Amino acid sequence: MDRGEIMNNPKIIIIGGGFGGLWAAKALKNKAVDVTLIDRKNHHTFQPLLYQVATAVLSPGEIASPIRRILHSAKNIEVILGEASAFDKEGQFVILADGSKIKYDYLIAAAGARHSYFGHDDWETLAPGLKTIEDALEMRRRVLLAFELAEREAYLTGSHKPLNFVVVGGGPTGVELAGAIAGIARQALSKDFKAIDTTEARVMLFEGSDRVLGTFAEDLSAKAKTQLEDLGVEVHLNSFVTEIESGRVKVGENWIECDVVLWATGVAASPIGKALGVETDKAGRVFVQPDLTIPGYKNIFVIGDMASIKQENGEPVPGLSPAAMQMGNLTSANILRDLKNEPRKNFRYIDKGTMATIGRSKAIADIKGWHFSGFIAWLMWLFLHVVFLIGFRNRLYVLLEWFWAYLSRERSARLITGNAEELRHALHFLEADHSETAAKTVKEKQSSKAKA
Repeated sequence: MDRGEIMNNPKIIIIGGGFGGLWAAKALKNKAVDVTLIDRKNHHTFQPLLYQVATAVLSPGEIASPIRRILHSAKNIEVILGEASAFDKEGQFVILADGSKIKYDYLIAAAGARHSYFGHDDWETLAPGLKTIEDALEMRRRVLLAFELAEREAYLTGSHKPLNFVVVGGGPTGVELAGAIAGIARQALSKDFKAIDTTEARVMLFEGSDRVLGTFAEDLSAKAKTQLEDLGVEVHLNSFVTEIESGRVKVGENWIECDVVLWATGVAASPIGKALGVETDKAGRVFVQPDLTIPGYKNIFVIGDMASIKQENGEPVPGLSPAAMQMGNLTSANILRDLKNEPRKNFRYIDKGTMATIGRSKAIADIKGWHFSGFIAWLMWLFLHVVFLIGFRNRLYVLLEWFWAYLSRERSARLITGNAEELRHALHFLEADHSETAAKTVKEKQSSKAKA
């Protein structure tokens, strides 16, 4: 017998524990419904701060919380670790990857999105994107390892090749990453290395359009570019990366040598959306009705980054966390309205403003037509992100980390994990023509120690 068949209340399945799914679950907390939340991971990640994990400001546990812990006081919600792979819409079953089936009366698909490489999926190993904790840790490892290997090379050979970092994409994530890496090189690490000058590292940001942060007003976009350049970032507009190989990228007809490439452009919705058997856009987002349901099925909702819906002004609803939260709240409210035989309400996105941080005391903000930049915008960004963090412990830790980083310019999470030797070969930091010199230097040092 399926689990859903032994319960009396309406059964609601939520796929995904991101902003949309989690807010939908919280809105159903201790209501007269039985909820099952399914996610491939046991934690909710506060994605807007992932770049701070990637650039060694914060540790993973400071921006992520176990879903089970977040919902522990919701007696009607069960959390299941698993991956939805298919649907039986007529029989109303979610089918998991291992073949298990879970019955539902209502389904909320909120599985989010991943980065898209525009048909070049082979680039992912060379240029990681930023959507998960694992992505952030991989970025952190590559960035920090680049400095460590340059120091090693300089110590063993007396010189090292230039340190070059490339960020592909001038949206919020790309701008945040580029600014943070420049901050690491010019401030946080500048006094820690003996054989290299980290301030000489080049940080290059390539954006295909004519301005960074293209969704912001032109004056804010221009200020963001200026703030990036003040940090030492080389901003290249109208520049498309057309090829990525180990140790270099191709922009137009030119190849650019680099140690680390980070991908910050292109988004593709979770492929589970296509398993619903309805029309999707080019990015895999499901075209939904005004109440966020799919055509022909009033009990199946698609929300967050998986949903494609337009605002009243004809513009698409942005793939931002506030939009996902609003969708989650409305979906749960509409389900509860069904149970009370009340009419549903259509989704209406309320734009409370957008922000992007660029570096220490540098940010831009557009709040209902009011434009802010610099330190004031940075304080606004800091306050709102702390407010939306899950759990008091996380808020307190993040505030302490930010306060310490602001005063000392230190990065507290500068750990390189994993197999450094494998990454050394993968990233090609040490050139073959230096290997013999390095080996000779090591032997000379060993010989000197032996004689001593």
